[in-house]
Amino acid sequence: MSEIERRQSPTGRRAFDEPQDATRRTRLANERTYLAWWRTGLTSLAVSLAAGRVVPTLSNGTAWPYEVVGAGFAILGVACIVNAYQREREMDRALREGRFATLDPRSTMVLTALGVILGVLTLGLIVVNP
Repeated sequence: MSEIERRQSPTGRRAFDEPQDATRRTRLANERTYLAWWRTGLTSLAVSLAAGRVVPTLSNGTAWPYEVVGAGFAILGVACIVNAYQREREMDRALREGRFATLDPRSTMVLTALGVILGVLTLGLIVVNP
């Protein structure tokens, strides 16, 4: 009896190969996470364009505060995309080596701080220039 025949169930379907399927699921999850970082980065870039270019043309106020916030969102977007690449490579390497790679807490702190600062600045612009 061949290996494939031993691994098939009586219905003719392949038997569940837990280690291989777990690795496959983990790799797919890593890919989804990579794409989620990209979506977040692209969203931040879209917000940067709206905050830095669109809103100042629609308001009667000074443009530079919006441009600063827009530039900040652009930096956040680029940081998310760069983090996506670094994280995807790190997770892929860890999977090949049979270990888990945690997200660097410094990276998390920087992205969180940048998001909070930009959120507060955006709130300030909304309150100051209704």
